[in-house]
Amino acid sequence: MIRVLPFLFALLLTPPAARAEISFLPAPGPGAGDESGVSGEIVIYSSLDTRLAHPLLAAFQARYPGIAIRYEDLLTGEMHERILRETDNAGVTADLVFSSAMDLQVKLVNDGYAQRVVTAATGDWPGWAMWRETAYALTYEPAVFAWHVPSFADHPPPATRADLLAWLEDAPAAARGRIGTYDIARSGVGYLFLARDQDLFPGIWQVMAAMGQSGVQQYPTSQELLARIATGEIAVGYNLLGSYVAEAVRQNPGQIGMTLPQDFTVVVSRVALVPRAAARPELGALLLDWLMSPEGQSELSRHLRLPAVGLEVAAGESPSGALADLSGLRLKPVPVGPGMLAYLDQANRSRLIARWQQALRPAAP
Repeated sequence: MIRVLPFLFALLLTPPAARAEISFLPAPGPGAGDESGVSGEIVIYSSLDTRLAHPLLAAFQARYPGIAIRYEDLLTGEMHERILRETDNAGVTADLVFSSAMDLQVKLVNDGYAQRVVTAATGDWPGWAMWRETAYALTYEPAVFAWHVPSFADHPPPATRADLLAWLEDAPAAARGRIGTYDIARSGVGYLFLARDQDLFPGIWQVMAAMGQSGVQQYPTSQELLARIATGEIAVGYNLLGSYVAEAVRQNPGQIGMTLPQDFTVVVSRVALVPRAAARPELGALLLDWLMSPEGQSELSRHLRLPAVGLEVAAGESPSGALADLSGLRLKPVPVGPGMLAYLDQANRSRLIARWQQALRPAAP
């Protein structure tokens, strides 16, 4: 076990990870007033887009200027397989793993690929947001609808799944080829969202069938889908990660809109852990400690525009951001824990993907 206490907060660190995209942030170097004495390189594997991650990492480096960071931005499935491969080959892997695929992170813990880390905030962390003091939920992220604003200039965009179904059926010309979502066979979080939809909403397959009839477009990442919403190629994106949509709304005013579903809103979290085979586990633990601190949670909220998990931050003044206020919604958070393993059962997964593919296949004329 690694234990990080406040008086040890200045002893450790190591680099980041990518989606075929690797970036390196050199250590700024100690400046006046730096008393941490921490130096080294930390390796991070993460599914958080590099552009969103860099301001967060810069804030961490401002606290620990002796730390260099190697950040690898990876698809969630690729990240999981890489950790297994590197660990099983008796090598070393990332020092911290930060992923939106909660189920895959829980599986790493369950299968012995992660190590326990007790941070200064562990004792106050919500029970639903951690498992075995090993996997920690750091964000509170809703699945949202994204939409092309000019396409809905004369009428409101869908606010519920029933609204979405009505739009698909009542406006076939406007909807044809202009509904998009994740490819659940390639996107871990897309698969998790659909699995939760199936648990919570018996009518989800009617919605999926209507999407198939409308020529649904599937993408492995949020960025690809949002780029097409910005141009109007896609009119509505279904079940997208809120942080990416909030940032896209900020960057594309008047082009992209965001709606948190009013019937129910699935909430997932980005989960962090320190792998068993980390080369510099002490640095991974230090970064995790910082991310769970009020400072780290504030930075996460500010840059990802998401509510914080940390109780001190959540109880304080809401950070500025499109997702700061979730009041009045029927929120359905996904707890971090062994219940998530059911989503990874291969038989369950195969059945769900097969049913998805069948539902999306347009009926013969």
